[in-house]
Amino acid sequence: MFNQFKAIVEEGDTVILYLSPFQVFALPVKDTIKNKHGVMVENIFQTSYGALKVKDLVGVKYGSKAKLSKGWGFVLYPTPELWTQTLPHRTQIIYTPDISVIIMQLELKPGDVVIESGTGSGSLSHSLARTVQQSGHVYTFDFHEDRARIATEEFQTHGLTQVTCQHRDVVQDGFGEELNNKVDAVFLDLPHPWLAVESAVKSLKSRGGRFCSFSPCIEQVQRTCESLRKLGFVDINTVECLQKEFSVGYRNLPLAEFGESYNHQNDNSNTRHKFVSVTPATPTMQGHTGYITSATLPPVHVRVTS
Repeated sequence: MFNQFKAIVEEGDTVILYLSPFQVFALPVKDTIKNKHGVMVENIFQTSYGALKVKDLVGVKYGSKAKLSKGWGFVLYPTPELWTQTLPHRTQIIYTPDISVIIMQLELKPGDVVIESGTGSGSLSHSLARTVQQSGHVYTFDFHEDRARIATEEFQTHGLTQVTCQHRDVVQDGFGEELNNKVDAVFLDLPHPWLAVESAVKSLKSRGGRFCSFSPCIEQVQRTCESLRKLGFVDINTVECLQKEFSVGYRNLPLAEFGESYNHQNDNSNTRHKFVSVTPATPTMQGHTGYITSATLPPVHVRVTS
């Protein structure tokens, strides 16, 4: 269902229940779910505005209000951005500001084939899948078998047929011979990304492609850049995405009058000017998440390795 929009909630959908900017939840639309003890129970979701019998959402229009026992919320269609906000965390995830930079640096478009390692909680995977569309493909790898299994089930539930998730240690085993010279871009979110750069070279097409990695420590970045340079990558670049908020509002200031007849004691509202002002908001800037390193692998006939 993440592949194309539809107007009406159907059984089996994953819907987003929006109560406030800080209360957003992803709900599976089905009769029963497992509780924390593994017992199947009726799918009733409890909120600060009362209970919601999730099955009652079938037939409701996306974007409309859902009545709760003590209030109401909005039923929204799931997007990768909303899924990133609401997904169950099995690992630390990559958030939308960094995701947008990563997809831009990978230069992805519909029809492209991209490798991701590791899958983690599937936050980036959903955005990659939307970008390449059903005409492209996402091959995503995770060294943790249980995480790979759960992610595979989520991709299937969300209808992401263009995503293939595999349990694999890509540092030790690479991406597999079946992907040699088959992909347009490679993304690495690994503790030791420099150890997988050689496998990325093998997987990228002979006409070249894009590489990107996400690392929290500058020492990881340094070693990755050394490996990229040694293996013939060019345009190596590292950025850090920091989000900063600004407040937009109106201000009133007195107009400057320098004539001899001006008397500041007689200043009134008629001599004031109203204008739009943009100022930094109170300190809400997110702290450091990670460094995004990108590079280009040239076509085979122009590659120079040291």
